[in-house]
Amino acid sequence: MTLLTRRGLLKTAAVAGASGVGLAAIGRLDGWAAAAPEPVVLQTAKIQAQLMGIGPTRNVLTYGSAGMPPVLRMKKGEPFAARLVNAIDDPTTIHWHGIRLPNKMDGVPFLVQPYVYTGDHFDYAFTPPDAGTFWYHPHCNTLEQMGQGLTGVIVVENPNDPKFDAEFVLNLRDWRLGDDGQFIDQFRPRDAARTGTYGTVRTANWHDQPQYDAPAGGLVRLRVAITDVTRIYAFRVDGAEADVMALDGNPVPELFLPDALLLGPGQRMELAIRMPDEEGAIVSLRDVRGTKPKILTTLRAMGSSLRRDIRDVAPLEVNPVADVDLTSAQHISLALSATAENIPSNGICGSLGYGFWAINKVPWPGDTPDPTAPLAELKLGKSYVIDMENLTPQSHPMHLHGMSFKVLSSSTRPVQPLISDTYLIQPNEKVSLGFVADNLGDWLLHCHIIEHQKSGMTSYVRVV
Repeated sequence: MTLLTRRGLLKTAAVAGASGVGLAAIGRLDGWAAAAPEPVVLQTAKIQAQLMGIGPTRNVLTYGSAGMPPVLRMKKGEPFAARLVNAIDDPTTIHWHGIRLPNKMDGVPFLVQPYVYTGDHFDYAFTPPDAGTFWYHPHCNTLEQMGQGLTGVIVVENPNDPKFDAEFVLNLRDWRLGDDGQFIDQFRPRDAARTGTYGTVRTANWHDQPQYDAPAGGLVRLRVAITDVTRIYAFRVDGAEADVMALDGNPVPELFLPDALLLGPGQRMELAIRMPDEEGAIVSLRDVRGTKPKILTTLRAMGSSLRRDIRDVAPLEVNPVADVDLTSAQHISLALSATAENIPSNGICGSLGYGFWAINKVPWPGDTPDPTAPLAELKLGKSYVIDMENLTPQSHPMHLHGMSFKVLSSSTRPVQPLISDTYLIQPNEKVSLGFVADNLGDWLLHCHIIEHQKSGMTSYVRVV
């Protein structure tokens, strides 16, 4: 695939801004989004929001006119369309995290689409093939834009899903705020070279420990997305029976308890929770990682007990992800490491100006007009196994765009054969991830701790 140059993309962006079609028109001509519905308008905005108890925070970013970006609901196998309208003083895009879609809809600047400049718009159109919980965010000036609020959750519905008595969606994220409730620097170099810079205020759906009412004795589906730029969570449910039924948009092979389940930025989980029978009883979702456990949200049992049984929850349908052929799969070695190499910062939303991390000893130079060569060139329809080794003392949630992989093995622990798009690799761990290269184009592979991504731990594969 020919890489798009800066000059060519700027020309395309100008045409898109004038005509309102841009690259999305190509997707429709290709048949990916035929008969697309009326688009959902996602207009970036700068607002004030109440994130602490001392007054509103200024310069919060969102899609819409007020509050948290909307939860977008799509239907599996049905066309979806969205128009991104940029009304902030910064170029932006939207990446649809975890959704297998056409390459031109992936939202990565220069690699697949132009920037959407202030006053311009871009039309996205695709048909989600998989049901589950996903999310959306910019892939431009990512640390600032995501850190200041531009992260939203996606629910792709399947009409064959089991029925629940209630459903709640949680958007988990930190904010870097000072004592006055205003934004402070989004990162510190010394932290970017380690685990990443943590936020000072923790929220679920932009609130501290929100509480939701659910039917006593009923079955609740709780969808959780970690849209934070840094924080890794260890989840636990107190006060009720609870099973993990899906991770990263895909059903788990076997249900299990969320007993300190570790998930990192970019990952999602779905819980089936059986509410207590007693009215007023409280169920809490906690993060038990580190020295300061945090209650993230609570559910309060209300009304007479419905006396449901958690065993009544039928299994989720498996998504149509091609199964890797291990007898013919080609192996790709991938090493995550630190680096002392300087990387350029000449992109409008390029690097942080530091080079701390690398993949196969190469630090990604940021969103620049001329990216480095792909990590690997893959043949359409062929099977591959990424043998990934973490040579660093930090954990890294590694995210692959455009395709889903199966977790095959780990050197440190037994693993379920999960289908996913993001894997939280531990220090000194070796993991094998198998997938079929079934989506043409250039697809990023990067750490979703954004400081790690922006300071070198990024590459991409090319499917031809």
